Amino acid sequence: MSKLKLSVVVPCFNEQDGIFELSRRVTEACKKAVDKSYELILVNDGSTDATWEKMCEISRSDRQVTSINLSRNYGHQIALSAGLRFCKGDRIFIIDADLQDPPELLSKMMLQMDEGCDVVYGQRNKREGETAFKKASAFAFYRILNWFVDINIPKDTGDFRLISRKAVEVLNNMPEQHRFIRGMVSWIGMRQEPIFYDREPRFAGKTKYPLTKMIRFAIDAITGFSILPLRFATWFGVFTGLLAVALLLFVVIENLLGNTIEGWTSLALIILSLGSIQLFVTGVLGEYLGRIYIESKGRPLYVIQEILNSDNFETIKIGSYKKNEE
Repeated sequence: MSKLKLSVVVPCFNEQDGIFELSRRVTEACKKAVDKSYELILVNDGSTDATWEKMCEISRSDRQVTSINLSRNYGHQIALSAGLRFCKGDRIFIIDADLQDPPELLSKMMLQMDEGCDVVYGQRNKREGETAFKKASAFAFYRILNWFVDINIPKDTGDFRLISRKAVEVLNNMPEQHRFIRGMVSWIGMRQEPIFYDREPRFAGKTKYPLTKMIRFAIDAITGFSILPLRFATWFGVFTGLLAVALLLFVVIENLLGNTIEGWTSLALIILSLGSIQLFVTGVLGEYLGRIYIESKGRPLYVIQEILNSDNFETIKIGSYKKNEE
């Protein structure tokens, strides 16, 4: 049985300018919520600045802080998965290192979970300090995603949430490589309720989700929870088949009436349109096939280079998490 009431998991990538403020605010929130029965797990996701050195400094000064150094940059969702694998608390609080999501909401989340929730997720009323494009794309993403998937993924939410040990154990047993944590948590079910808040501007540094990563993240979300894109092939096939039959009838009738059909431009347009549809469908099939190929390899989700906590201040630990790990 766990002896800790709470674990806090924070994935970090190039957060050297805000890591001390993060530690301070999260520590204050934890002490207010559970006194000393907590641990703070910082996961360094292959940072190229001084983030790891500062994480080590925090761990050496506070025995309740564990710093995990991954062997390279695996991405936010894998780094978060590594932290969830190592946490020991009865409840797990997930928060990003940029402090856009206020750790001070922890106490309210704990009280809400006391009423029987397994997941209390933060749902944004508004997003401060972000561009109009970022707000618009995020707004569209969640609504399009829910049209694609068969589960209800709450709109305007991130990974900021408090999760019970029972839910985390289920989550840790989900082995997929392309991970979309907030979708995976929604898939689990159980009792999940929101807590509403206003998202603050980033405390320091720059966003770690440029447009290319946002697109890749959206693809992971859709392909991880929906086969609807694969059905596009059938729909396109039916549509183009009906169009071909209609065109054939038109040509036959025009020939019977003695009319000559001209228009090489329209013919070329039809060929190009059908070709683009075929390439699109092939690309969708390739995306799913590629993910099957990656999953079939059975590679570990991540490799850990070093863990620094109160029980180990010197030893370097090399290890990884595999699908069949007990």
